[in-house]
Amino acid sequence: MAAVVLAAAHRDADAAGGWIRMAALTQPVRRVVEIVDLDTIITCCPTLAQALKP
Repeated sequence: MAAVVLAAAHRDADAAGGWIRMAALTQPVRRVVEIVDLDTIITCCPTLAQALKP
């Protein structure tokens, strides 16, 4: 359910000229994100600094 909400938020942010990125995910969370293919929709960055770069 959360993946659907995040995907919709990403779509809405993109439509408004913005973006959503995920940063510094723990390995278990990263694995879940990969299983539900959310990483193909939302950019995942190893650090917050990298996520905040335009």
